[in-house]
Amino acid sequence: MDFDEIVQIQDNRGFDVFSRNRICLTYGEGCKLYDTEGRQYIDFMGGIAVNCLGYGNAKLVEAIESQCRKLMHCSNLFYEEQQARLLKALTEGTGFARAFLCNSGAEANEAAIKLARKYYHDKGQGKYRFITALNSFHGRTLTTATATGQEKYSKPYAPLTPGFIYVPFNDIKALEEALLDDEVCAVMLETIQGESGVIPATKEYLEAARKLTEERGIPLIIDEVQTGVMRCGRLFSFQLYGIMPDIVTLAKGLGGGFPIGAMLAVEKVADAFKKGDHGSTFGGNPLACAAAVAVLSQVNSVAFGDEVRRKGDFFKELLKGLSKYPFAGEPRGEGLLIGLPLSLEVDGKKVAEKMLGEGFIINCAGSNTLRFAPPLIISEGEISAMTAALDRVLSQFSKTE
Repeated sequence: MDFDEIVQIQDNRGFDVFSRNRICLTYGEGCKLYDTEGRQYIDFMGGIAVNCLGYGNAKLVEAIESQCRKLMHCSNLFYEEQQARLLKALTEGTGFARAFLCNSGAEANEAAIKLARKYYHDKGQGKYRFITALNSFHGRTLTTATATGQEKYSKPYAPLTPGFIYVPFNDIKALEEALLDDEVCAVMLETIQGESGVIPATKEYLEAARKLTEERGIPLIIDEVQTGVMRCGRLFSFQLYGIMPDIVTLAKGLGGGFPIGAMLAVEKVADAFKKGDHGSTFGGNPLACAAAVAVLSQVNSVAFGDEVRRKGDFFKELLKGLSKYPFAGEPRGEGLLIGLPLSLEVDGKKVAEKMLGEGFIINCAGSNTLRFAPPLIISEGEISAMTAALDRVLSQFSKTE
């Protein structure tokens, strides 16, 4: 197919729910992507925090190719080696007793929500409400869109799943007051609100959330769909805060580009799921599990995590240099999930469009924040080249230049 035919089919035969750039990508190598015209782009979005090892990673490709020749899918009515290997990798030494494997972050969060309610059902209690944060993002299914603390994702689909309470992020008092409700069965939070503009939780806030939920015997769920799998320099970003939740959810980077999600839980909560309580036809399929095992075998080490954090610090230092523009704020984030807020006088989406012309893929999140989530293998040279290009682009918006 030529480019025009591809565009026509996708625009007219797919649902019109995506805002696409008029570029058709064909292949990638390392941190670079190429389009149908042969143009090169350095990817600073990583498929929205998915392609953690970039493109064409030899061990990941080999694992997928090898598993394809053996077994692409079998039902969960049977045991399977790759699933066992992944379950071991996710639970051994992590503090979590069990993991449920699924296909996406939304499914992982749905599983967490069901598990928390089942936990109280088994206790003979009717607790069903969840506390989540305003401006959070937990998925696009009906229930996870309801859990998301942004009305734009849920209002058109009313009536919504009942039982969600929203509190301001990083507001300890508001969380404490919401927990006075005796029907609350869990608190569900992100360590960094990525979709709303890379807004980190404060250490005090997550420590308080853990303390308050422990005092009330309520499970704490941490959504690590975007922040997990070394994105912030640790397997779980909650480790940076010195807390241990009862349930954690993963997806995005877990498969390095292959769709997979996971919900992990500590033993006392995990025991609530019995045979038949939850399931997934494709969840934990051998191909997805082989991909995830290959990813974890390469990224899950202290040395790799420290290198991610070092590159993240280097990146933020370069972005701080852009504060010479009055409309550019202080960069924020952890590891290689970084946001650069812009004042509303400059349209972040237009900045991202101009960066494509410079050969770099970034995006605008939240109200007006440039979001960067490159492959974890990004080099300092590529980071320097991107920030230099961003400097050139921002200069075009400066009233003083």
